[in-house]
Amino acid sequence: MNQSLSPSARLPLRRSRGFTLLEIMLVVTIIMLLLGAGVFFLGDQFTIGQRARVQADLQGLTTNLRTYQMLNGFFPTAQQGLQALVTPPTSEPKPKQWVQLSTKIPQDPWGNDYVYICPGKHNPKTFDLYSKGADRLPDTEDDMGNWDK
Repeated sequence: MNQSLSPSARLPLRRSRGFTLLEIMLVVTIIMLLLGAGVFFLGDQFTIGQRARVQADLQGLTTNLRTYQMLNGFFPTAQQGLQALVTPPTSEPKPKQWVQLSTKIPQDPWGNDYVYICPGKHNPKTFDLYSKGADRLPDTEDDMGNWDK
């Protein structure tokens, strides 16, 4: 049946089988514009999520540090650090009743370790615990810690 059609009659069928390069590039461009707009408008939401995660991590670590203090009468030293919640400290003062309070110390959303200072600069009777923030520099505006700004 198709053999009776002239070559020019079959030509439109060949063109309609796929997309042209121009059509594909147009669709990709539209997708890229939509993604760019989404990143632009949702960028603040991502930052809010990172800050919420830091607050949750700080609260969890603070709870573990206070539990450590209740069991032993003191907080881990700055040298022992947060690792004292995961493994028993080998330096003095050694805890009387060490209990593993955490299986792993989390990192902040930017891949940095949380900073633990005992006694703290902001909390001289207890400890300072903070994230250096996105700039990864201490004592800058984007730091988030367990003290009031």
